Amino acid sequence: MMQRCHKKKTQVPLIALIFFVFIVSTILYNERNIQQIHQDQAHNDDGHHQPIIKQIPLYKLSPPQNNTHPNRSPVVLDRYSTCKSTVEYSGRRAEWDVPVPESDNRRASLETCDLFSGKWVFDNTSHPLYNESDCPYMSDQLACHKHGRPDLGYQFWRWQPHNCNLKRWNVTEMWEKLRGKRLMFVGDSLNRGQWISMVCLLQSVVPADKRSMSPNAPLTIFRAELYNATVEFLWAPLIVESNSDDPVNHRLEERIMRPDSVLRHSSQWEHADILVFNSYLWWRQGPVKLLWSTEENGVCEEINGLGGMELAMDAWANWVASKVDPLKKRVFFVTMSPTHFTSQEWKPENDGNCYNEKTPIEDEGYWGSGSDLPTMRMIDRVLSRLSSKVSVVNITQLSEYRKDGHPSIYRKFWESLSPKQLSDPTSYSDCIHWCLPGVSDVWNELLFQFL
Repeated sequence: MMQRCHKKKTQVPLIALIFFVFIVSTILYNERNIQQIHQDQAHNDDGHHQPIIKQIPLYKLSPPQNNTHPNRSPVVLDRYSTCKSTVEYSGRRAEWDVPVPESDNRRASLETCDLFSGKWVFDNTSHPLYNESDCPYMSDQLACHKHGRPDLGYQFWRWQPHNCNLKRWNVTEMWEKLRGKRLMFVGDSLNRGQWISMVCLLQSVVPADKRSMSPNAPLTIFRAELYNATVEFLWAPLIVESNSDDPVNHRLEERIMRPDSVLRHSSQWEHADILVFNSYLWWRQGPVKLLWSTEENGVCEEINGLGGMELAMDAWANWVASKVDPLKKRVFFVTMSPTHFTSQEWKPENDGNCYNEKTPIEDEGYWGSGSDLPTMRMIDRVLSRLSSKVSVVNITQLSEYRKDGHPSIYRKFWESLSPKQLSDPTSYSDCIHWCLPGVSDVWNELLFQFL
């Protein structure tokens, strides 16, 4: 018995020695890592070098991280938020909470008719579907005739699919589809334009004393008491939480987003019955900064626009996969809206843009630099994981033809234009947004088909 006790006592110093060596090795290893991180940050923040973007294929990254932190809420991002330092993108990804099927049935109900393949037909009998001056909710950014556009041809084009016909717009039928429901558009200014289009399409049959519009805010609501329904717009240009979520003051030098959090916006949109999302152009403005919810020291990662968009789409798709019952909630995603900044693409001898364009492009299959194929492929990959939970409204190709549909110089500009700009209309033409009535109305006609 005494021998056994003595033997146990002699083992203690040996265990302590092994433990001490392990601790020392760990400290030395961590110090080397910390030193390397500080060197990287010094290189990135010296004012002469752009932060490095590590080019890692997004589908060949390390395993997903668990980004939940039950005991701490991240600091809310706003337009005053900044990054204390910036490092290269680590390859981190938010984790999908639930498995989803790989099959894609999003177009199953419309297999016999490709609504998105066709041509524009001049039709001054059935179009426009409303008059610009008759819609009290028209935006000065989109009211082209009001702001001096001399030609009205852009209002008279009707979209004609090749092998079928669009169901004719019926405002009463649309209201019956919306009775007792919330229809919400979520996204950027292009989605806001589609929302304004929908309000203008719907408002005429609702008595003035039975309708109202809330003041401009992140969530703007058009109410129709007669149908106990709302048509709403939520400003969320990056889908996930960002420092650009102020609907007015969002022109910032540094764009910061939380790639793993849609909570700020989903708390607003989760109770809607019909959701219409978009996201694209804001990702075409250069690199973005990533500030993960678990990051406590203000250290951001930098990634290119396409990579940032894919992370945001993943976070959004995770919400859809885990929260949406397609029998109770309809979700739509509107594909990218093209721009027309380079007229050489449709008129090689011309060095202009959408300014003074009066007719659509007739070359079927035309695809300009304003639409990005890698972005389209990425969106298709993400949406294919959601199966029948999301319906795609593919407005890209049909909108590509409408070089004539933009406001160009015929809109209200919020900043004063210089004499030099005024002498060259192409220098300040808006070739991004769409005149109303016009192209965005067709997007809503397509939505009408799906509903």
